[in-house]
Amino acid sequence: MTDASGGPPVGDRPGEGEAGPPPPGDPSQAFQTHVRAARAEFENQVAHARAEFDQANERLKERTGRDLVVAILIALGIGAALLASLIFFKWVFVVFALGASTLALFEITRAMQAAGRRVDLVPQLIAGTLLVLGGVFLELWLLWVAIFAAVAFVIVWRMVGQMFDGDGRTYGEVLRDVLTAGFIQLYVPFFASLCVLLVRQEGGEWWVLAFIIVTVASDTGAYATGLSFGKHPMAPRISPKKTWEGFAGAAAASLVAGVLLALFMLGLPWWTGLVFGAVILATATAGDLGESMVKRDLGIKDMSSWLPGHGGVLDRLDSILPSTVGALALYYLLTPLAA
Repeated sequence: MTDASGGPPVGDRPGEGEAGPPPPGDPSQAFQTHVRAARAEFENQVAHARAEFDQANERLKERTGRDLVVAILIALGIGAALLASLIFFKWVFVVFALGASTLALFEITRAMQAAGRRVDLVPQLIAGTLLVLGGVFLELWLLWVAIFAAVAFVIVWRMVGQMFDGDGRTYGEVLRDVLTAGFIQLYVPFFASLCVLLVRQEGGEWWVLAFIIVTVASDTGAYATGLSFGKHPMAPRISPKKTWEGFAGAAAASLVAGVLLALFMLGLPWWTGLVFGAVILATATAGDLGESMVKRDLGIKDMSSWLPGHGGVLDRLDSILPSTVGALALYYLLTPLAA
């Protein structure tokens, strides 16, 4: 089509219509094309990797009931706070321990109440707080006196409360209630007070950090090997998902971590690391199975849902709390060997 002046078609005039192809050999255009292609390829690779990760995470979630990504992020956050409190602000760890103990006390008391046990929350929190703070001021033998007083306090409170209730509970039910009250004090705040007592000692913060690292290594080794190779149940009536293959992975991780920590953190001979790792492995496994037995008796999966991907606070402390006993005993036995 021509214009009114009889000239060439409008679309054929230079500068009008669609732009023609870039001049051959234009380096800037070739670079831009290369960048666009590389970006598209990178986005495709990221999308593919994310899809594969999501699928793997869903399979793990179906098998374990945990969201792995959320669990890892929460664990990293807690680990960073714990590390900072021990290395940079040693006495802030007391606040950390008191807060964790109080939350765990609240969880287990509520879980017991939901299962029909008569457990009084207020005296549990009062006695537990005083007991943990006792780890700051009292020597070991006085802590034993303090735990006796704490257990007596919560038991007497429950018995007096039962007298006023007058609801016709049987002797067996009342006995179960008072034993449960005493058990809670022994299980949570007493172990936490031993950890505070350990951090008080000269270099105690490194021992606390060391036994927690070994405990985490044990849990991680058990989880990884159990998930990958676990076939033979370890204690099916207590915790069906615990396997001997997982325990073997926990043992290997604990012993390796123990030796490395003995050499590079605690300044001890390498063979003491094997002792350290073996003892913490035993206490951590006992604590894990012990809490599983309690939860099975109560008919629950987790103590609470406060920590997504983990369950409750006590579900994260189940291996750590009993390990305070082994760590404190090893501190007294092995520190004379330190370089």
